[in-house]
Amino acid sequence: MKALGVNPRLVLAGALSWLGCVPAAGGAPESLEGLPPPGLGTLRQEEVTVGLRSGPLEIKVVPLDESVTRATAPDTYRRLSGLVSLHLPEAVRRSGVPDPTLFLVSFFSDAPETTFVPEELQLVSRGIRLRPTTIIPITPSWGQRRLAQRRTEVAVYAFAANVDLESDLVVAYGLVESRAWASILPVVQAERARARSRRPGPQAGPL
Repeated sequence: MKALGVNPRLVLAGALSWLGCVPAAGGAPESLEGLPPPGLGTLRQEEVTVGLRSGPLEIKVVPLDESVTRATAPDTYRRLSGLVSLHLPEAVRRSGVPDPTLFLVSFFSDAPETTFVPEELQLVSRGIRLRPTTIIPITPSWGQRRLAQRRTEVAVYAFAANVDLESDLVVAYGLVESRAWASILPVVQAERARARSRRPGPQAGPL
């Protein structure tokens, strides 16, 4: 993925704004060349989010791969691709994986003093269970592994490059699993096709 120039403070504020923390401050099937250009999608971030519950924990997982984010609306694409630009170099350095698949992950609870175990969030892709190769915290108190009541903790997770986002993907936390990606994927694929059809054609020159 090509990194974009972004303001780290705006990226953090945008991510937390979607998660309700603070107000905002202002295996792919195709190569990047085959994807629609940025800014032509219409999907909201919620429409590409896998959610699951484990006891009092509410967990949200958003793929940050271009095959997904190119289908999102312009403001959502800028926010998500900004997270990739900001955290991909660190994910590569920490994990040693040259092209990891990144996800935005959040933990939330209505209950006070709810604990969570970041490493328990795993994926099952093509029948293979994948553990995160590295986790990069976004919120400052992530390392406490404890949620204050109605507070959200957020991090970027890096997984091996062989995550297949074009087939059934299971998101698991402990013994709880979500297969919601199976219903989200067709929406993403249809929106990618519509976005490609919105691509402006070559302008005819003067006769």
